[in-house]
Amino acid sequence: MNDINNKKMGNKIIQKLKDSELTGRGGGCFNTAEKWSMVKQAKAEKKYVICNASEGEPGVKKDWHILTHHAGRVIDGMKIAMDFLRAKEGIIYLNPDYYFKLKDRLTGIINEAPIKIFHKPHRAGYCGGEETSALNTIEGKRSEPRLRPPYPPTHGLYGQPTLVNNVETLYAVSLIARDEYKKKRFYTLNGDIINNGVYEFPESWTMETVLKETDNWPDFDFFVQAGGDASGEILNQSQLKQTVPGTASITVYSIIKYDPITLIKGWIDFFASESCGKCTPCREGTYRLREILNDKEPDWKMFGSILNTLNDTAFCGLGCVVPNAVRSYVKNVLSIHSYNKINLPAEARKQICECFK
Repeated sequence: MNDINNKKMGNKIIQKLKDSELTGRGGGCFNTAEKWSMVKQAKAEKKYVICNASEGEPGVKKDWHILTHHAGRVIDGMKIAMDFLRAKEGIIYLNPDYYFKLKDRLTGIINEAPIKIFHKPHRAGYCGGEETSALNTIEGKRSEPRLRPPYPPTHGLYGQPTLVNNVETLYAVSLIARDEYKKKRFYTLNGDIINNGVYEFPESWTMETVLKETDNWPDFDFFVQAGGDASGEILNQSQLKQTVPGTASITVYSIIKYDPITLIKGWIDFFASESCGKCTPCREGTYRLREILNDKEPDWKMFGSILNTLNDTAFCGLGCVVPNAVRSYVKNVLSIHSYNKINLPAEARKQICECFK
């Protein structure tokens, strides 16, 4: 990419971002032009641009794909942001599993630009991907989310205005700046399909269209988890005439293949293991949910009550998403499919469904 052109773009990039209607591709979907403007307007001697390449959500592989095939575009997007904001330093906050595979290549592309690669530690885990938790991690503090407000665009890294954008967002910025953006995005396809992988399609495509165009529409009864294999929503096959939410991943599950309790345990175990422990509702709530599921006769009423409490009281968005998969699975799959398709005793099924009405 031509750095000289970057410096000539000036304020034109904001208008291009507004016209593109680009929103963040890390799951938050915040308007990109608005976020950039907030950082621009903040008064400070030093500003930072951070590329969030932590990609800790299970089932999401698009950032790895982009950094493997389009790293130059991502670095270009960072440079454009840094020039616009007059930021003196950029940081790529890189997933630990990607670091040793990509560091040399990224370093070569960065060349002499003032961009550093930060090795996200394994201990930071899932919570370390939340933007304020990432800031704490880079500063050498505990990997846990911060109380907001203030927000990173005005009080970010070391208290200075900071732009935090996802890998795909910065990739799209590069295309937008050079009038090559075609309103496409990356989709990760996983699960009980033949042609899994990462694809680039129009952002307007529905989940049904994506699965059919990739020859991944199953010939058996199925459901999907959309937006990540931990926090993503469960949808049945009649609900797929909508665009993919969040990080645009689709994982397909065969109805008869998966035991409901095993699925629910898997989601809860993940969050219990990955909780940063900062707030009591998340720390103790996920632990208690796991205990209930390990009982011979789970107290489903208590289970549902704790999930509701988590949603209302968790400190950060990560704790609030714990109920997403369980609730939507019960509502959209467990409560509507016939008994012979789901391996679960009738009484247990009844108890679970009643807890989530």
